[in-house]
Amino acid sequence: MNEIELSGGTIEYTDTGGDGPVLVLLHGFMMDASLWDETIAGLSADHRCVAPTLPLGAHRLGMRADADLSLPGVARLVAEFLERLDLRDVTLVGNDTGGALVQLLMAEGAARVGSVVLVSCDAFDNFPPGLTGRTLVLTGRLSPRMFGLFMQQMRLRPLRRLPIAFGWLTKRGDAATARWIRPVLRRQDIRRDTVRVLRAAAADTGLLLTAAERLPDFDRPALVVWATGDRVMPPEHGRRLAALLPQARLVEVADTRTLVPLDQPAELARAVREFTRAPHVT
Repeated sequence: MNEIELSGGTIEYTDTGGDGPVLVLLHGFMMDASLWDETIAGLSADHRCVAPTLPLGAHRLGMRADADLSLPGVARLVAEFLERLDLRDVTLVGNDTGGALVQLLMAEGAARVGSVVLVSCDAFDNFPPGLTGRTLVLTGRLSPRMFGLFMQQMRLRPLRRLPIAFGWLTKRGDAATARWIRPVLRRQDIRRDTVRVLRAAAADTGLLLTAAERLPDFDRPALVVWATGDRVMPPEHGRRLAALLPQARLVEVADTRTLVPLDQPAELARAVREFTRAPHVT
């Protein structure tokens, strides 16, 4: 695991290195870069895969007290991350709220981005997304201490599998979800950061509707990968995103919930590889 100091604090990231097309992979709330481990395993032979752990609740390094932890603020951290590593012409990949970050960067021009992959993600008016997202954002009203006490119950697998927790997000990824909650259970600074993120999300629920107005201006290649039976991110939204983007194509994946990188990593890796090998992607 590598570390890099950004304006908001230090973040960890994985980087497989290599000379192939560069993929930068973004996760969502209460997740870390390990969301992508199995997908990266299927792509790293011929791609450079870079996956930062963003300050969205499962990070292990507390951020600065003055860091902007709104979703636009985190998107700016991603842009800074690309600049600091001097990554150019990247394929920016986002799942869950990581896909919201990709859309915010697309709306701002995304100068270092050559193409994007949106994987079952927040979009349009679905922010916070579904019952899962709305419940999580509501917990942001708690103090950091009370938020930590609330999250203690997520140590129990039956509660993690509820629709208000991770149950509608993944079929097969319970080991990952159990790992993701550890930092917020153990560290006060992570609880503080997480509450700040959630309160900022609650204060600006229309930001993706605003971003969507600018998506038709994104004139670079795009791949939209969506879970066919997703109960958190409506499949209709995948089709709408693909229709909005001038150079997009849609791939729908069966037998998975929102977290396709956990439930169908091989299928996702195949779709991404076909996309990056297409003649229009440099």
